[in-house]
Amino acid sequence: MNRKIRNFDELAVTEERKHVLDLLEYGLQSVDTGMAVKRNVSFDGRILTIVGEHYSIADIGKVFVVGVGKCALEAVQALEDVLGDKIYGGVMVDVHDGKLRTGKIQTFVGDHPFPTERNISATKAIIDLLKDAEEKDLVLVAVSGGGSSLLCQPENLTCYEERKIDEALFRAGAPIQKVNTVRKHLSLAKGGYLAKYAFPARVVSIIFSDVPGDDVQFIASGPTAFDSTTVQDALNVLHEYNVFSECPFVAQGLLETPKELKYFERVRNTIIVSNKIALQVMKEVAERKGAQAKIQAFDFSGHARHIGAGIVDALKINPPNTFLLYGGESTVVLKASGGKGGRNMEVALSALRFASEHDVIVSLASDGRDNTEFAGGICDIITKQKAIRFGLDPRDFLNRNDSYSFFSKTGDYIDTGDTGSNISDLIVGVRFKK
Repeated sequence: MNRKIRNFDELAVTEERKHVLDLLEYGLQSVDTGMAVKRNVSFDGRILTIVGEHYSIADIGKVFVVGVGKCALEAVQALEDVLGDKIYGGVMVDVHDGKLRTGKIQTFVGDHPFPTERNISATKAIIDLLKDAEEKDLVLVAVSGGGSSLLCQPENLTCYEERKIDEALFRAGAPIQKVNTVRKHLSLAKGGYLAKYAFPARVVSIIFSDVPGDDVQFIASGPTAFDSTTVQDALNVLHEYNVFSECPFVAQGLLETPKELKYFERVRNTIIVSNKIALQVMKEVAERKGAQAKIQAFDFSGHARHIGAGIVDALKINPPNTFLLYGGESTVVLKASGGKGGRNMEVALSALRFASEHDVIVSLASDGRDNTEFAGGICDIITKQKAIRFGLDPRDFLNRNDSYSFFSKTGDYIDTGDTGSNISDLIVGVRFKK
C-alpha cells in the first residue's frame, strides 16, 4: 500500500517506533475517503444503495450532489465514479483544488480554519442549487470536518467579524461542540439550514465525523441535521469565554436555526467514517502482532498539555507492551504570541517532559494538518536525546506555544500531507518492556 505517513522510513529508526507508526498507518488507511464512499454507495443501473437503504432510480427525479468540508473533493470524485451521468448537478467546496469528471458539479476552493468571501460565494452557490430541488429529487450530501468554516452565510455580520469570533473562542480553548454551537447561530447555512433549502426533496447525507462523540448536529456544524441548541445556548458560550469583550458586535449576528420538524422528515444523516473505525482497526492490527491494545477513548477532550501528561500517567499503570489508543480533539490555550504549532504537537511535547526511556507516544491530526504542514509529533527517548544535544528545553517551547519550532529542529514530526481523511486526532502510546 502507498503509505500515508510520508516520512515513515525516516522516523522508524527503531522497532519500537516502527510498531507505533504501523498502527497509525493502518488507522489512516482504514478511513480513506474514496474507499469509504465506495463501500457505502453503489448503483447497479436501477437501484441506488446508500448505506444499506435502496432507492429505485425510476422513482427519483433529479439527483443532486453537494460536498462540504476537507474531504469533499475526494468524496465527490468517488460519487462521480459510482453515479456517473445520473448526477443532474451539484456544488462542492473544499480547501483543495481538483478536477471532477462529469462537468456537472461546480467546484469551489474555500478557506479554513476561518471564513472568507470565497466561502460566502461557495455557500451561496450551494443554497441556490438546493432551492431548485423538488419533491421527487434526491440530494446526496457529503459532509466532513472543515465545513463549519467553509459554509459561511452570515446575516448582519461580515465573514471577517465571524472570523474574529471564531478566533476568540479558539484562543480561549473552547471545545469544538461549544465553538460550533456559536457558529450554527451565526449562519444561514449551518444548523439544519441546508435541509431547509432542499425541502421538500429527499436528502441523504453521508458524514465523515471529526467531532468527538460523533453527534451529527456538531459535525461541520450540522448543515442537514436538526439543531437542538438555541440562540440562548450560543449566548451562554459567548459569555462563558468572554467573547463580548473582544467582539461586542456578535449579538447583532445571532439568529435561530430551523426548528420546524417538517424540514427534517425526509432527511437521513448517516456517519460512514469516524475515529471508531480507525481505532478498532489499530487495535486489531496490534493484537494480530501478538500485543495487547486498549482503546482508551473515542472522544478525549481537554487541554493538550494536560492530555500529554495524562498519557504518560496511563502508561505507568498499564502492563508493558500495551498499546493505548486514543481518538478525540484537545484544545490549546494560547499563553504567548508568536509561537506556531497545533494541538497534536503540543500533546507530544507535553508528554516528552515526563516520558520514560521506554515510552513512545505519537499524536497526529488525521487530516494531516496540525495547524501547520506537519500532522503531529513523536515523543520518545530519541526525541529527548536530540533535545539535550541541541539545547532545547521542551518547557520553554510549551510556554511559548511553539511546538512546531521544537519538532522542526529535532525532525520528529509526522509528515503526511493531506491524507484525504478527517476524523479528529489519533494518539498511540506504549511503554515497551526491555
